[in-house]
Amino acid sequence: MADERNFAGFPPELFTFLEGLEADNSKTYWEAHRETWESAVRGPVELLMGDLEPDFGPLRTFRPHRDVRFAKDKSPYKTWVGVTTSERSVGGIGCFLRLEAAGMRLACGSMVMAPDQLARFRAALDDDAAGAEFDETARRLAAEGLPVGPGRQPPLIRIPTGYAKDHPRAETLRWKGAVVLKEYELADWMHGPAAADRVREVWSGAAPLTEWINKHVGESTTPARRGRD
Repeated sequence: MADERNFAGFPPELFTFLEGLEADNSKTYWEAHRETWESAVRGPVELLMGDLEPDFGPLRTFRPHRDVRFAKDKSPYKTWVGVTTSERSVGGIGCFLRLEAAGMRLACGSMVMAPDQLARFRAALDDDAAGAEFDETARRLAAEGLPVGPGRQPPLIRIPTGYAKDHPRAETLRWKGAVVLKEYELADWMHGPAAADRVREVWSGAAPLTEWINKHVGESTTPARRGRD
């Protein structure tokens, strides 16, 4: 008999619950399906975190309620559930898992750099040695099916002031983040232990990018602020 304390996959009810929440994002729906949230969503996610923490360190999950104080969209609940190795949204460096009705998203790196990080990121790209190291890291990861992209925010239209228009890294200098992102449509393998294997595969595979960011950019020195949905 399987040990119930070990992660056994994300049950189909998890994705059904999130699909229903997308259609009816209300307290009425939430309360009517609270037991499903606890047993099919929160429970399996916590088991996954327990399985991953020996390899990736402390993990945190996101509270289900949205901060709607400054948002035009007053929907009370997130329609996804996530796990991350970082305590920050803006300025965080690490790995991320997001589950939604359509499937699973995995990411590693820095989704959105804080302004002080962005300055150091561009300085590192402008440096011959550090910039070449970034290029080689991105090349190797792309060859392994883990391409590096600009993160959550769109790149600048023009190269930042102070850098030559024909800079060898003109494209990446316009980025506001650097991240490996993999998206998977809902599939049967997510309902079994293979889901944890996929998370480990991507998070471990993308480690060279997070190592480069930690080495050449580092954590933000600005206080963390609560991000908006």
